[in-house]
Amino acid sequence: MTAPAPAPVAVSQGHPQRWLILGVICLAQLTVLLDNTILNVAIPSLTTELGAATSDIQWMINAYSLVQSGLLLTAGSAADRYGRKKMLAAGLVLFGLGSLVAGLADSTAQLIAARAGMGVGGALLMTTTLAVAMQIFAPGEQPKAIGIWAAVNSLGFATGPLLGGFMLNHFWWGAIFLINLPVAALALVAVIILVPESKNPRGDRPDLLGALLSTIGMASLVFAIISGPEHGWTSGRVLTPAAVALVVLAGFAYWESRIPHPMLDMHFFRDRRFTGAVAGAVLITFGMGGSLFLLTQHMQFVLGYGPLEAGLRTAPLALMIVALNFTGLAAKWSTRLGTPLSIGLGMAVMAAGLLSIATLTDHGYPGTLLGLVLIGAGAAVASPAMAHAIMSAIPPEKAGVGAGINGTVAEFGQGLGVAVLGAVLNARFAAGISVAAVSLPGALAEAGSAPERARITQAFASGLESSQLVGAVAVLLGGVVAGVLLRRAERGEAA
Repeated sequence: MTAPAPAPVAVSQGHPQRWLILGVICLAQLTVLLDNTILNVAIPSLTTELGAATSDIQWMINAYSLVQSGLLLTAGSAADRYGRKKMLAAGLVLFGLGSLVAGLADSTAQLIAARAGMGVGGALLMTTTLAVAMQIFAPGEQPKAIGIWAAVNSLGFATGPLLGGFMLNHFWWGAIFLINLPVAALALVAVIILVPESKNPRGDRPDLLGALLSTIGMASLVFAIISGPEHGWTSGRVLTPAAVALVVLAGFAYWESRIPHPMLDMHFFRDRRFTGAVAGAVLITFGMGGSLFLLTQHMQFVLGYGPLEAGLRTAPLALMIVALNFTGLAAKWSTRLGTPLSIGLGMAVMAAGLLSIATLTDHGYPGTLLGLVLIGAGAAVASPAMAHAIMSAIPPEKAGVGAGINGTVAEFGQGLGVAVLGAVLNARFAAGISVAAVSLPGALAEAGSAPERARITQAFASGLESSQLVGAVAVLLGGVVAGVLLRRAERGEAA
């Protein structure tokens, strides 16, 4: 006799060890997030010790994000079908093995392959951690739990460069990967002992064609976005993968709407709560991800800070998110305000922070600090509320797919923000120095005098101002769109 499939464990009071389990899955999540940014500080060491060319460095960074973003939906679907605990454990094993190979790599090809393998594990971890959190907490505690989960995301983003800089000051470059091993091993043991199994009790047949189409489509789309700023938006290297992404994702949507057991039910997009949260999530990561990427360049190239000091000076943003979410203040405000108003207000505060950076950066670090604090405060309220709106709009048995959608939206929005806001900055910068688009370090190297260098840095600062203003408008627009759609959804449900 076949044993019945485990039912979701979420009950009225939640799992008795839910907070301890949340700590375990956040530890697993942290290892993935650190590797999104930690490699950036090791680029000089990799260039000299492995003889890595510029294209090699790009693939070392992009192999991880391309594989991870392409597999998020597939990983979430696999977790729903085969068990979220199993996929969480498998993700930790794959991530640990990839880290071991990366740390011991003696060629660029080995390191690129290892990073791709880590991306597979990262996709499994990104989806299962959020899905498990939704299963073990009662609805009343889910906003606070998701807030803590989101705070760990911000903490990983901010501490990656800091940890990488510390490790490189004391060890060789491989240590930034090998440090993942004890963390992954500890998290794996804790997952096996503590985390309950849960999966879709219906046991839908695997959607293999849908998985293939979503992986190819999303990987092609992210590759086009990554390649745009360097190769030009009209180049064949960008237009070809963009066309592939458009055709394949259209085929994916058609296929999912025709089969009886789709990986992604297209009817979700008829839910205003779901579409509002997705629209807001894209624009919030568009504005925040793109703006912070450019701000760190400004701090290093214009203000002369090293990677470690630049990381420390942007840390207040993450610290604000951590403080508001770990204390539960953000969840309390969201509960009192309601989801539509909390998302709209949070994104308005974020837009004010971006505006502060755009207009006050020339007056020194205090203006930037004010902007970072405002962005952090707004994101602490808006981001968890949107993640909860996405997850709660999807049936509990599809929690893995919901987490995959949430992760895919974040990856897409951040990549698009870096590309578009980077293009705005480069256009303004190139116009300011009256030459074709060129990098700031290259322009400074060719400058023949101090006044010329000052003119170049001022042109870059003007480009930064324009890009931050565009980001502020995008975030504010996202707050309005998300708030209106979510309010209409609430009224429809009440009626």
